[in-house]
Amino acid sequence: MDQKIKELADFMKSSRNTVVMTGAGMDTESNIPDFRSKSGIWRKVDPAKVAHIDTLYKNYDLFREFYCSRITKLYNIKPHPGHYVLADLQDKGYIQSIATQNVSGLHAMAGSKNIYELHGNIRDIKCDYCNQPGTINQILKKKNCSNCGRKALRPEIVLFGEPLPAITWRDATEDIKNSELLIVIGTSLEVYPVNQFPYMTKGKTVYINLEDVKDYDFDLKIMGRAGEILIKLKEILL
Repeated sequence: MDQKIKELADFMKSSRNTVVMTGAGMDTESNIPDFRSKSGIWRKVDPAKVAHIDTLYKNYDLFREFYCSRITKLYNIKPHPGHYVLADLQDKGYIQSIATQNVSGLHAMAGSKNIYELHGNIRDIKCDYCNQPGTINQILKKKNCSNCGRKALRPEIVLFGEPLPAITWRDATEDIKNSELLIVIGTSLEVYPVNQFPYMTKGKTVYINLEDVKDYDFDLKIMGRAGEILIKLKEILL
């Protein structure tokens, strides 16, 4: 594995435009709880139904309870060393942007810039009716919107039944198309359209994950924990 990490370091040294794409496996080492676990209180609830835009309007109390539970569990979660490595490498010019499927906000907390949050950020709250920004404290205390008074506060994430954020996806796609190196970390690439990103770049592609992925011709694959691999990468580059 060490030889492959050295090869990745060489790729990054020669690249003038490196984009990192991250999925759930990037956040795993921060011990983010899985609300779908068998022991969880939501084990009998289909997230595709409760985390749906229709539920926000038809059963807001259930919707709010679900997201209060998720926000409470995520509130004290901190970035792991791998998040900070990406921020450090970006600060030194080795990474130009990060596109993430995760809604945790951990990349921003670690200090990364130019982040494309493809599915939004659960730490950002707004009113779905009037678009007024809200706070985590408001939604946890079951407050209504302070501007319009409606029961419509929600996290700024993409719910089932909603379109993806067009501008964010447009800009991320443009960056990836122009990249000389795309590093994919912690995603199984099973979800459309994010699974199309590796096909978009004409540059080199690298895959980092605990498990291998099929149907993609990556220039380099490194199997292992993201944090451990990134720490070793930093030791070579910085």
